Amino acid sequence: MTGWLTRHPGRLTDDQLQQLKEILARCPALECTAHHVRAFAELMNNRQSHDLDQWMTSVKADDLLHTFVTGLGQDLDAVVAGLSLRYSSGAVEGHNNKIKMLKRQMFGRACFDLLRKRVLLNARGRS
Repeated sequence: MTGWLTRHPGRLTDDQLQQLKEILARCPALECTAHHVRAFAELMNNRQSHDLDQWMTSVKADDLLHTFVTGLGQDLDAVVAGLSLRYSSGAVEGHNNKIKMLKRQMFGRACFDLLRKRVLLNARGRS
């Protein structure tokens, strides 16, 4: 069900949308949370860093998502940069994720030299 909250309503099936509406109608706090989650997704998709303060104030006023808003506030400069700049560290994060996966696969099996070779081969596009 959490996927229903984070996914754009246009990408839900009619049945899923109807079930989500029924659930949200039963729980006003969840409906308000869903609204804030979707609003934040719009901020991210449209790179609207100028609206972030207003969004955070609105969420705090509704007394929701405390930990998330606190985390945003603690690293506000990075969040604003992420919402406004066109640059992305996605490719680097993808490589880090792949290396960590290889490391987990190799744990307890062989020495560092073999892990190093697998990482280097993987970086060239081979497995």
